[in-house]
Formats: sequence, structure tokens, C-alpha cells
Amino acid sequence: MKYNILVCDDEKDIVDAIEIYLKAEGYNVFAAYGGKEALDIIKKNEIHLALVDIMMPGIDGITLIMKLREFTNIPIIILSAKSELQDKIIGLNLGADDYITKPFNTVELVARVNSLIRRYVSFGSCEEKDGIIKVGRIVIDDNSKEVMIEGEKVNLTPYEYKILVLLSKNPGRVYPSNEIYELIWEEEAIDVRKIISVHISHLRDKVEINPRKPDLIKSVYGMGYKIEDK
Repeated sequence: MKYNILVCDDEKDIVDAIEIYLKAEGYNVFAAYGGKEALDIIKKNEIHLALVDIMMPGIDGITLIMKLREFTNIPIIILSAKSELQDKIIGLNLGADDYITKPFNTVELVARVNSLIRRYVSFGSCEEKDGIIKVGRIVIDDNSKEVMIEGEKVNLTPYEYKILVLLSKNPGRVYPSNEIYELIWEEEAIDVRKIISVHISHLRDKVEINPRKPDLIKSVYGMGYKIEDK
């Protein structure tokens, strides 16, 4: 099977160069020169990985990553200049999987693409079939509302269950406390950070090997929570 790679950068020379090397590796390449064009391509085609430049006119790379993480779990590699360290950190916190600095070594770029594609295809960011959601060691049967951790049933409250399902359906995507509250409680979020923090703490007590050092449900400082696909 040929995998489809989206390359999004407003510098055509960079897109052309990356395309040459990726096609030589057997990938199909979709080129985009801005965030809006990238979104259109991804919504119309099955894309398996995206390379995203940070500095672009219109929809920049950070905004594009946020928008992509609303509906897809594909691996995302940030293309950035050395001066954009803070943007790289923000991008990774928002759900990007890796970054590579311009000017980049093409052998390294291809190696990182190959690695992420293998991981994505082999394990999947989130497997959901017939109401079964699998992420890391968590298996959720959304039909029976049962949660299994490494084969053992875990009893969750309704709100804990809903939070876990929300995070598990889009691993890597950071959900702010306000957004979690509004999606789960279906009402306006006003000063809800403590409420969400308590529910996350209780959820970690039930699903983490070591709740004090969680490896599944991660806090992203100042931004919210996400689940890691371990």
C-alpha cells in the first residue's frame, strides 16, 4: 500500500524538494502552500501523515495543527526555523508528534517520516470498531460502557467514563478544562478548572499504573489534558 503524505509550506522550493525525496521512498505526496489548502486536502483525501510549516500566511502552522487535531489523529511533523523554539513547543503540546529544523537533512526527514508511518499503521492512534475503542492498554466497549485496563475491568463514574471516552477518541489532542466541561456537562463552563482537575485525578487513580506519574492521561501545563497512546 502506498501511503499519502501532506506537505504544507508556503515556500514552493521546500515543498518540491521534500516531494522528490518522499516519492523516491514510494510515498504519494499532496502539496499545500497554506493552512486552508491543507485542510481542504485532508478533508477530501486519506492522508497518513502531515508535514506542517509553522510560519505561513493566513492559517499558520500552529492554528492548522489545532484544527487538524479536532478531527484526525494522523502523525504531524513540524517544519520550523531554529528561531521558532517557542512555536515548536506549542505545536508539540497541541498534538504534533515531532519537529525538524530548517535547513533539514533529507535523510533524517525521511527516517522520521518512515518511523511515524510505521507506528501509526502498526498501532493506530485510536482504533474504534463496532463501539470498541482501543488506545494504549485501555479498551473501552462503548456499547456496554465497560472499561478494561490490561484485561481487568475498571469501574468508573459516568463523568469519569465520558471524560475517558472523549480523550481516547482523539489521543494526542489537548482538551482545555473548559472544553471538557462543556462537552461532557453540556453547559457553559465558568470557573471549572478545579472540577475537571478532581475528575482527572480520580480517573488517574483507576487507570494509571502510578497516578503520581501518569503515562496515559497527561497534563499540558496551562493548556489542558490529553491521553497518550502508549
